[in-house]
Amino acid sequence: MGDQLSGIAAFVRAAEASSFAVAAEQLGLSRSAVGKAIARLEERLGVQLFHRTTRSLRLTDEGAAFYERCAGALADIRDAEEGFDTAKRHPVGRVRISVPVLLGRHCIAPILVELAAAHAQLELEVAFTDRPVDLLADGIDLAVRTGALGDEGDLKARRLGVQSMLLCAAPAYLDRRGTPQGLEEIGSHAMLAYGKGQRVVPWRFDDGGRRHEIKLAGRLRFDDLEAIADAAACAGGLAWLPSWLVAARLRSGQLVEVLPALRGPGFEIHAVWPLGRYLPMRVRTVIDALAGQVPAMLDHG
Repeated sequence: MGDQLSGIAAFVRAAEASSFAVAAEQLGLSRSAVGKAIARLEERLGVQLFHRTTRSLRLTDEGAAFYERCAGALADIRDAEEGFDTAKRHPVGRVRISVPVLLGRHCIAPILVELAAAHAQLELEVAFTDRPVDLLADGIDLAVRTGALGDEGDLKARRLGVQSMLLCAAPAYLDRRGTPQGLEEIGSHAMLAYGKGQRVVPWRFDDGGRRHEIKLAGRLRFDDLEAIADAAACAGGLAWLPSWLVAARLRSGQLVEVLPALRGPGFEIHAVWPLGRYLPMRVRTVIDALAGQVPAMLDHG
């Protein structure tokens, strides 16, 4: 029975990772051992579970049906083990997390530091990147993403909050150039743009339910939001930035909000993790902490 279960565990990991090598790394085995375990499983069942080529690994129809049954059964076994003594349950082990650079630094990292202090056996490994990561290929347990998720059927998601955007400038700049009284006056001002390559992100505003979009033609363009906030604080022009990023500067008076009634519609923020994979308690603990505390971080910076 033990060999059968180990073969099924290897099969489920390989199916989720689409890779014998990744499954072997996760299970602490050699790639050869995983391949042999799955071959024995296929021989015992009398079916082919994977289509194999030198460059890809994907489930057959029989393999996909078998995976659904096996993944659910393994999850039930793990739930039973974790629930054996509820009173003694604590998050244990490593969670690998991918977060956007600035949002992660300002709003996510403080929560994770506090969480690690509260759970001595929880190990958190955080990667800061604005690159959309492939969770399975990169071995990531959980990622935080900003904006529309798109049609990613291989992921599950939990909404963490909304990042609101606001227009701001330094008092010295407004004293020199005047304060815009409406969207129609913004075009005459110096605008600090965010862009990468040839793409410049437009500014979006919500005016009583009507959406307005302003395409920027400013002479200053940055691919870093913190640099834009610094330039705005140095009286470089108007800036459209996340409220959490400029909260401290607004409180100190370095920056003031312009046209506060016309804040941007904002961007949703989600925690995402692989669909169908058993979700250990240590990962659930991180997701719950983020869902409980990120909204306040977004509001107050």
